[in-house]
Amino acid sequence: MVRPKQSIQSHRKDEHVFLAEKFRHGDAINDFDGIRFIHQSLPEIAVSDVDISTDFAGTNWASPFYINGMTGGSQQTKKINAQLAQVAQITNLPMATGSQSVAIKDPSLADTFSVIREFNPHGFVLANIGAGNDLNVSKQAVAMTQANALEIHVNTPQEIVMPEGDQDFYWLDEIANIVANVGVPVIVKEVGFGMSADTIAQLKQIGVQFIDVSGRGGTNFVTIENERRHDKAYDYLADWGQSTVESLFESRAFQNDVNILASGGIRNPLDIIKALRLGASAVGISGQFLHMVLKEGPTQMAENLLTWQAQIQEIMAMLGARDIQALQKAPIILSPELRHYLNERHINSEGI
Repeated sequence: MVRPKQSIQSHRKDEHVFLAEKFRHGDAINDFDGIRFIHQSLPEIAVSDVDISTDFAGTNWASPFYINGMTGGSQQTKKINAQLAQVAQITNLPMATGSQSVAIKDPSLADTFSVIREFNPHGFVLANIGAGNDLNVSKQAVAMTQANALEIHVNTPQEIVMPEGDQDFYWLDEIANIVANVGVPVIVKEVGFGMSADTIAQLKQIGVQFIDVSGRGGTNFVTIENERRHDKAYDYLADWGQSTVESLFESRAFQNDVNILASGGIRNPLDIIKALRLGASAVGISGQFLHMVLKEGPTQMAENLLTWQAQIQEIMAMLGARDIQALQKAPIILSPELRHYLNERHINSEGI
């Protein structure tokens, strides 16, 4: 039997997985290491008193972190999505798909995404498309996975470096149309380059209520796309963008008006706690979870994430924080480098 030839788009999806793992930072130092909590010797709380749940668009999430958009679009990535969906089902974690644009263009690949519903029929699933797609594509993506919400990713640096990337970045008008008409909550997310206050203000102005600031520190799509180029011509852009911590600083003035989510460079439960402390309502993780499922398989990964959930509860107890709202008042110290960023960007540090 002759195996059907893999499409260029499917091959790219497999390349992304391979290169994301190849260039994985692992436990490398990032800006989360510039945040320290002040230890509380007498927290006057029991671990069982701590509520780690968070609210998203009127839905209660039992945990404040989720499996962020990763992959799909090939037979290899179908297996990964099936395994991640099993983990999501066991742990009751929300899960986002990778970009579904490839399956909109080639419907024969739809099952590489819809497999998530096969293994997690009752879970909270987020569909995913790139900015530049229209309302019709958005509705198809949501229908493909019977999704509860939609992620729209904005990724200009990745597109610039990608050999076959887009060159047209007039996105705001159609994002506004999708938000108003797609029928499910919409998260506009970066893909590891962070967001500025100006960007968040633009999104708020067109009605976006959920924003994932997704900063530098985790999976690096400039490095990945540059590796796919024959000329390797964009290596000097590898450090482009704001870190996740810096992006959370940028979001401070908007945190009472829009729901800020965070992703990028999350390595462990303490990083999740730190992102929540800086104002995130939930935290997405991609690279670390991709590594787990590839190296350990879904059963062990699920056990690890159940442990993460317990450890988040324990760390919050050490801080005397009964819920995320209380956690966001826990005293912290910032490194001189992070203080410098706040000063240079004229961000009000009162209350941080």
